Amino acid sequence: MQLHGLFSFSWWEVVLYALLLTHITIASVTIFLHRHQAHRALELHPVVSHFFRFWLWLSTGMVTREWVSIHRKHHSHCETEQDPHSPQVKGIKTVFWRGAELYRDEALNAETLEKFGKGTPNDWLERKIYSPYPYLGISLMMIINLLVFGPIGLTVWAVQMIWIPLFAAGVINGLGHYVGYRNAESPDASTNLVPWGILIGGEELHNNHHAWPGSAKLSFQPWEFDIGWFYIRILERLGLARVKRVSPSPARLKARAQGLEPEAMHAIIQSRMQVLGRYGRDVISRVYREERRRLADNPVLSRLLKQVKLALLRDQAQLDESSRQQLGGVLKESQALHLAMEFRERLLQIWQQAGAGQEEALRALQAWCAEAEASGNRYLQAFARQLGGYRLAGA
Repeated sequence: MQLHGLFSFSWWEVVLYALLLTHITIASVTIFLHRHQAHRALELHPVVSHFFRFWLWLSTGMVTREWVSIHRKHHSHCETEQDPHSPQVKGIKTVFWRGAELYRDEALNAETLEKFGKGTPNDWLERKIYSPYPYLGISLMMIINLLVFGPIGLTVWAVQMIWIPLFAAGVINGLGHYVGYRNAESPDASTNLVPWGILIGGEELHNNHHAWPGSAKLSFQPWEFDIGWFYIRILERLGLARVKRVSPSPARLKARAQGLEPEAMHAIIQSRMQVLGRYGRDVISRVYREERRRLADNPVLSRLLKQVKLALLRDQAQLDESSRQQLGGVLKESQALHLAMEFRERLLQIWQQAGAGQEEALRALQAWCAEAEASGNRYLQAFARQLGGYRLAGA
């Protein structure tokens, strides 16, 4: 079947064109708006920076200052009433289906733009064309598509228009704070949707991003792939980008060390969120599974355990009153879970005090390890033994 405009394309060529253009848009959002403008994790050559800005005006009509301001506010007030798009506060259905509306509403908040929009482009093009005429760009894109493809070009344009509202506003802002897995126990509900950040430019690794917002690289684990980082590395090789910051490589375990040395302490502090995530998987989750088996014959406690599964692994400050009460009830009935959670809180306190002096933090962590070894809980004992072998990758 042939679809005619100025050029003749088959249906699969039209589909390929639409996917290519939407992917360029996704790359522009993650590299330019997110990592470069919002978090200053990298510098871009002026030509590359302006290409991304022009493309976003042409394909989305988004204003750089608005997007950056709203995103920075999201990080500043994550999972609170002031968060522009938290599904934990506004509900997953609202954020997923009405994410673009939430964005537009917040973009009208002059206080948000003034407080969080500093450092965004303010040149002649921004003042005279991009910001005052956001609909001009997407109108030009529609005309281009119609000229190239004929009537089917309108469908291509419609796909382009819904791509960012659906995937960025709905999937990342919604599902990225609702379902998925976590490498790091960041103080919010962020999740990694899948380990392969391809469809949405690497933004699928959202929990990784919240653990280290200023990192130009969003992948943590060797089996995770961030295509946005892949593009950044290409630009860097071409002399068109300079990476300013990346997250510390996830702490890796070497052979067990004798005791806890300063080198291990440095790695643990630098990768504390990843270490806490490992604690959740290696200690709390395993103790939880044992307790589920032990209490399988008690229908009331078994049901309550099932209800608090996620609460056990979340920052307690993020829990609502009902979840706190349920969790408190479980911890009264399960000594093993109470012990695991108590050691988790003590670990958090050590990290919070680390800024006062690493030597003091090292002594506190050494005492924590000694008490964990003496606790009688095999999972706590194994975790404590592993801490001495932590090193930053490449150290």
